[in-house]
Amino acid sequence: MDAERWDEMYRSRDQIFSGNPNGVLVAEVGDLPPGRALDVGCGEGADALWLARRGWQVTAVDVSEVALQRAAKTAAAFDVQDRVVWTQGDLSTTPPPAGPFDLVSLQYFPLRRQQGHAALHGLLDAVAPGGTLLFGSHALADLAHHRSAEFDPADYYQPADIVPLLGPAWTVLIDETRPRTTPGPADTHHTQDTVLRAVRLP
Repeated sequence: MDAERWDEMYRSRDQIFSGNPNGVLVAEVGDLPPGRALDVGCGEGADALWLARRGWQVTAVDVSEVALQRAAKTAAAFDVQDRVVWTQGDLSTTPPPAGPFDLVSLQYFPLRRQQGHAALHGLLDAVAPGGTLLFGSHALADLAHHRSAEFDPADYYQPADIVPLLGPAWTVLIDETRPRTTPGPADTHHTQDTVLRAVRLP
């Protein structure tokens, strides 16, 4: 992940995203009791704030310091700053601590495939026994419009790539493609989400 490139993107506009939590997160986590959550690639913080307002203690990680500063300012306005720790880092190269999180959420996080799957296993290992992994991504059919010499969607994990790597310690609850519940970003063709929800056995 190129921190400088992401910082430049966030500086380009006062607000990049809608400020609303991702629909996959709202649909899949609303029935879970609050605990400790890891928000991977938190951006401007909408998911982390939604979780915090529902009682979760959230570690929100992003490579962009600009995005984190913006998110922390919003957290103060909602008076939930004591429930969120904003952390600058690249979880594709530096894994989180193993085992403390009741929820690990990756929403549209561009996790590049690696030989040996080191970064992915680091995120899986962060899920506590009984905890939930929630991975939401744009469907490959939608991403085909973005293929270029610099970006190939096939270079990044989809839920279907992750399921075979989970093993007997996990139960897969959802592995599907579904229509988006909210419109995609402007000038995009994102109409469907791929969703993986899995639970690590206690």
